[in-house]
Amino acid sequence: MAMKIDCDECISCGACEPECPVEAISEGDDCFVIDPNVCVECVGYFDESQCVEVCPVECISKAT
Repeated sequence: MAMKIDCDECISCGACEPECPVEAISEGDDCFVIDPNVCVECVGYFDESQCVEVCPVECISKAT
């Protein structure tokens, strides 16, 4: 499973991008995006997904 960013809520602040240990987050056309093929939800790196921890608008959740 991977994390996803809700572009309707994302303010494109960029806080999440440098926190990703596998560089799965990048700036997209409308907002930041998470590559689901790269995202590991920080498993093996941290206890919690770091992008979720730093997001000021809580727009990141688990992808379905």
